[in-house]
Amino acid sequence: MAQLRELRQKVRSTKSIGKITKAMELIATSRISKAQARVEASRPYAEEITKVLSALAGAASNLDDPFLVERENPTRVAVLVITSDKGLVGGYNTNVLRATEELLSLLREQGKEPVLHVIGGKGTNYYRFRGREIADSWTGFSQQPHYVNAAEVGEALTKAFLAGTDDTGSNPGPDGVLGVDEVHLVYTKFTSMLTQTPTAKRLAPLEVEYAEEETETAPAAASADVPPTYDFEPSAEKLLGALLPKYINTRIYSALLESAASELAAQRTAMKAASDNANELVETYTRLANQARQAQITQEISEIVGGANALAASGGND
Repeated sequence: MAQLRELRQKVRSTKSIGKITKAMELIATSRISKAQARVEASRPYAEEITKVLSALAGAASNLDDPFLVERENPTRVAVLVITSDKGLVGGYNTNVLRATEELLSLLREQGKEPVLHVIGGKGTNYYRFRGREIADSWTGFSQQPHYVNAAEVGEALTKAFLAGTDDTGSNPGPDGVLGVDEVHLVYTKFTSMLTQTPTAKRLAPLEVEYAEEETETAPAAASADVPPTYDFEPSAEKLLGALLPKYINTRIYSALLESAASELAAQRTAMKAASDNANELVETYTRLANQARQAQITQEISEIVGGANALAASGGND
């Protein structure tokens, strides 16, 4: 009887968990399409600002902007990690944190001191639990990021990069900013609903990624077109200096959108697997409960028949 009650309790609790995971699966499914649309919508802007920066770099006579110049003997670098605010996302956070640890090990082997900047509650808790120092952290927008969030993060990293390490040494500068010589980004690139890839990139000094001029649907003559020439007012150098921080914000925003889509896809996959497992457990526990109930009924019938036979035998002897 105790076993039967225990099995019925397991059936009820597993059904409750299955309802929760199914609801989370449906929520993630409803949000993933919007997240994918935001990723696609952001790509044309990223491509165009890359083209503009390429044109400015080609027109500028003096490329001595701090964002474009490699610093000699870099000693300290900032590493921005994008994780989720909440759990139940399968291996999403584990994969991006593993990629971050690999990057940190590589930087230490190169004689550089990494400084952690973390987006997402899971990454923040991961490093704080292990006693790792975090320079700055941001939470609350991992699934639905906005450009203002990327601008806030980009402003902090830009200040740290422009401060450098020449004058600050191992301590923060006069304005409280810990200067760095490089800025790296670790995020999860959204490839498909089943594939999300942890990716590490360097944000500063910039490595401008040139957009492809020719696509599969473009006419063959497009590759032979002469690139347009521009007259810049003010100078190309001033425009380049004004656009480079915005370019960093754009890269961060694009990474946030990719990570948000990857997080939702990972959550949908994890919750679907959890719902399927819950259904299988309900079937298993129900079958075991039925077997226990049947065994109990059989035992009761046997006891009744045995008691009746005993009474009949004692009456016959009388």
